Amino acid sequence: MWHLRACVTGLKLTANAFSSAPSKLESILRRLNSRADCCRLLCVDVTRTGPRYMSTEPKRIRTDNMTVKKIGTHNGTFHCDEVLACFFLRQLPEYTDAEIIRTRDPAQLAECDIVVDVGGEFDPKRHRYDHHQRTFTETFHSLCPEKPWVTKLSSAGLVYLHFGRRLLTQLTQLKEGDGQLEVLYDKLYENFVEEVDAVDNGISQCEGEARYTVSTTLSARVGHLNPRWNSKSQDTEEGFRQALKMVGEEFLDRLDFYKSSWLPARTVVEEAVKQRHQIDPSGEVLLFSQGGCPWKEHLFALEKDLQVEMPIKFILYPDQNGQWRIQCVPVGLNTFQNRLSLLEEWRGVRDEALSELSGIKDCIFVHASGFIGGNKTQEGVLEMARRTLQAAVQPPANGSS
Repeated sequence: MWHLRACVTGLKLTANAFSSAPSKLESILRRLNSRADCCRLLCVDVTRTGPRYMSTEPKRIRTDNMTVKKIGTHNGTFHCDEVLACFFLRQLPEYTDAEIIRTRDPAQLAECDIVVDVGGEFDPKRHRYDHHQRTFTETFHSLCPEKPWVTKLSSAGLVYLHFGRRLLTQLTQLKEGDGQLEVLYDKLYENFVEEVDAVDNGISQCEGEARYTVSTTLSARVGHLNPRWNSKSQDTEEGFRQALKMVGEEFLDRLDFYKSSWLPARTVVEEAVKQRHQIDPSGEVLLFSQGGCPWKEHLFALEKDLQVEMPIKFILYPDQNGQWRIQCVPVGLNTFQNRLSLLEEWRGVRDEALSELSGIKDCIFVHASGFIGGNKTQEGVLEMARRTLQAAVQPPANGSS
């Protein structure tokens, strides 16, 4: 239908043009008799919809008389922050077809609808997002006090802070105000964008000299796309296009993981936390009906969000063989210390010997460090948790504290 309407439009325009030449009009009518000829006539430049990456030419006008928007950033050596900022903007409806103008010329930048990483100005009302000026010290926390991150923002973080929710709404179809959208917004800053901010601003990951070098970060790989110092050509345009594609693919891949895998895991853990008192009255035992769910990060976050007063000690879940595991909750994400380990006398004991020792049938094992154990049944691992909890609150046999 689109082709047919275009043909009719073309016919009207042509008819007006040749109103004084009937013979030519009749000739055109004969050519439009077949649909194939109609489609062939439409193969002109005005139908081009390929992406525009960048240009230093004067502003061009669309065929529908709409002005093409311009995203301004600096030319020369490019970095991950402005590349990522440009990618973010190109995902928004108003900038989908925008040209990326790479220049340091103030006159050209003044004509841009939005400018990132150049210009020496931070003014969201005017869509100016540079972070290089001496007076700039903004962090996510300083601009959004409810957020915890205190890393100085680069152009990537500035654009994400101001447009990130709309960006994620556009890419995920979640609505602004949806709790899951806000969780994704926070997670993608903390685990993707903040790193780019820190690297661009020269903020070290740790105090002192690092023990080894990490050379494969996203920022490093973007940097490698710039011309080498001794290359004959120092043109950066093609490298910038490659970088834009690379950072976009990686961001979208990370977003897909968090939305389709990480976020559903959070939902599973949240439901288990809310149902924990139905598993054991202590509220210190969680049960997952399916194994393999990554739970640690979510558990620590949800205990804060849901204001869990009594820290959860054990996780119960089935393994791939249909048997059950009991795993201790660590004190933190990056430690092997447990909030409460399985009983010391069980550690390193297996099968019938463990069942006889514990008085719990169908035992399989308890790891020598006491962080995990197994039983053939759900009831068995639950009993292992309960016995350990009971022993933790009982005073020592000699009555000493």
